[in-house]
Amino acid sequence: MTAKKATLIILLLIVGAFLTSRFYKNLFPQEPVFARIIFFGDSITKAGVKPEGYVTLVANALKKEYPERSIEVIGSGINGNKVPDLQARLERDVISKNPTHVVIYIGINDVWHFFAFNNVTGTESEIFEQGLRDLIKQIQESGAKVVLCTPSVIGESPDSQRRVNQLLKEYAQISRNVAKTSGVHLCDLRVAFEEYLRKNNPNKAFQGFLTYDGVHLNDQGNRFVADFMLKNLTPLLNQAEKSEKN
Repeated sequence: MTAKKATLIILLLIVGAFLTSRFYKNLFPQEPVFARIIFFGDSITKAGVKPEGYVTLVANALKKEYPERSIEVIGSGINGNKVPDLQARLERDVISKNPTHVVIYIGINDVWHFFAFNNVTGTESEIFEQGLRDLIKQIQESGAKVVLCTPSVIGESPDSQRRVNQLLKEYAQISRNVAKTSGVHLCDLRVAFEEYLRKNNPNKAFQGFLTYDGVHLNDQGNRFVADFMLKNLTPLLNQAEKSEKN
C-alpha cells in the first residue's frame, strides 16, 4: 500500500467516525447537564469520594432529590493542599470541566502547616485572603457559582485555647468576610462543627466524634458534612430550576 492510499484511508476513517458520532448524537440526544458540582479542596475532599465519603453521599442524595435531572458531582481534593495549591490547579481541575457550581472547602492546611510539620509551612493570612478572592473571581468569570466553606476543625474541642485552634478561628472569619464582600454563598462548616461538638463532646476530647484524628472525617463526620452541604446546595439548585423555567 502506498503512503498516499494509507493517508486517504485514514482520512476516510476519521470523516466516517465524525459523521457517525454526529448521527448518533442527533438520533439519541443527551439531556443537557442541569448541574455539574465540583468540590475543590484538600485530603478531606479527596477522601470524600470514597463510598462513605461526603462527596459520594451528596451525589447520591442529589440523584434522589432530582431524579429527572442530569447532575454530576466531582470531587477534586489533593492531600496537603492549601489555597495557593488550589490557585495553581484551578484551570486544570475546575474551570476546564465547565462546572455550574464550585464548593471550595479549604483552610485547614493553611493553618495546620504552621505547626509541627517538616518542610512545609502554612499560608500567611494576607495570602490566604487574596488567594480566596482570586479563586472566586476566576470561577465567577467562568460562569459558575461559588460556595465558600469555612475550615472546620483542628481538634474537636472548639473552644480550646490552643494556638492552632485560635488561628483556625481567625482564618474561618477571613473566609466569612471574603464570602460576604464577594457576594458568594457561605457554607459555615466551622459554626456547624462548633454547635455540634459543644453539645456532643462535653469532655472536650480531641477526636472521635466527627473526625478520627481531630481533622479528617470519620463516617459520622462525612454524614454530618454531607447533610450540611446539602442544606446549602439545595436552595441554589432550586433557584436554578426556577430561573430555567422563567
